Amino acid sequence: MTRHRLHPAWLVAGVSFVALVGAAGFRATPGVLLHPLHAEFGWPLATISAAVSVNLMLYGLTAPFAAALMDRFGIRRVVAGALLLVALGSALTVGMTASWQLILCWGVLVGLGTGSMALAFVATVTGRWFVKRRGLVTGVLTAGGAAGQLVFLPLVAVLVRDHGWRVAALVVAGAALAVVPLVVWLLREHPADLDLPAYGAAEVVPPAPPAGGAAARAIGALAAAARTRPFWLLAGGFAICGATTNGLVGTHFVPAAHDHGLPETTAAGLLALVGLFDIVGTVASGWLTDRVDSRLLLGAYYALRGASLLVLPSLFADSARPSMLVFIVFYGLDWVATVPPTVALCREWFGASGAVVFGWVFAAHQVGAALAATGAGLVRDRLGDYAPAWYVAGALSIGAAGLSLLLRRRGDEPAFALPVAVGRRAWSYRG
Repeated sequence: MTRHRLHPAWLVAGVSFVALVGAAGFRATPGVLLHPLHAEFGWPLATISAAVSVNLMLYGLTAPFAAALMDRFGIRRVVAGALLLVALGSALTVGMTASWQLILCWGVLVGLGTGSMALAFVATVTGRWFVKRRGLVTGVLTAGGAAGQLVFLPLVAVLVRDHGWRVAALVVAGAALAVVPLVVWLLREHPADLDLPAYGAAEVVPPAPPAGGAAARAIGALAAAARTRPFWLLAGGFAICGATTNGLVGTHFVPAAHDHGLPETTAAGLLALVGLFDIVGTVASGWLTDRVDSRLLLGAYYALRGASLLVLPSLFADSARPSMLVFIVFYGLDWVATVPPTVALCREWFGASGAVVFGWVFAAHQVGAALAATGAGLVRDRLGDYAPAWYVAGALSIGAAGLSLLLRRRGDEPAFALPVAVGRRAWSYRG
């Protein structure tokens, strides 16, 4: 009698999910800590937002190199090191006395750590371990960040209110540190290491040997991808995605709501609800990505997001009214639903190098997020109101819908491949 065992790919996906949740604690803190840091140190909101911008920028720019490092040194080492950096950066903030130290801890250390755990990590895991259900698993893992936000945001808000922001920073550091042993123990590299095919595949495929150095591979992938029109369409749309999620809403929703008299704990709870509905939306988006043209999905997601942001300024009030709750549900379903179709399009156009190329597309996402985080802070400091930032973000999202619909369908042949010796300019380009 044949025994059916759970494929190890699901264990790898589960551990990856927990690691993403553990690293996501920091993603919940900036919006809650803006006003406490401003009150204690007197730093302008634009200065504090600049530290968030450095974090967001490094979060993106680290991703393609982290994907290449995972190819060369293994997922386990890179992810464990990334979690240690997140814990160190968050813990060191408790002793800071100057704004440059905030930029170093929040921006550089945590930015490098979370960047190594960014969505390129998701693309690497799903690309190695899954053929069947790849879109769905991408959606579930992407939702790991939202789950982290859901778990940590209300907790961080309550800790800040009752015990101060330093206790909250240490709790985040402890959460990231607690996941490290699980990663070292259970996270596997390749299905071929277990003499198994990827989930849904028929044959065992041995991993390709590392092609040159990690930096050379990442830069070579960018050099080849940058010669294609789809790369710029995807990167441009994803830059707007970052500006309208992490950069603007993730960083400034809580202080914007507070400006209208809503308590910070209530605003943090609303943002946590965005995370809850994002889990539903992103998993559903992964399921749809396996079945529907990814270009059409992206166009719809961006257009709907733009419409919701255009009406947001009229919804702020001193209490959580039903209209705001409708926005939270609607916006939450769309928060990072863009990720599964974007990963799928990178894989469609760039073949085996899709994870590294997606790292660069994600870097554009974080550049957009960083610009929005600083820009919205400047708007608030200069004008005393966030409303212009919401209107600009809504218009940009509608523009991103147009960029997505300009993408054409690619045939079965990938746009380019990186064979070997990338550092010697031996990469090949097709298309």
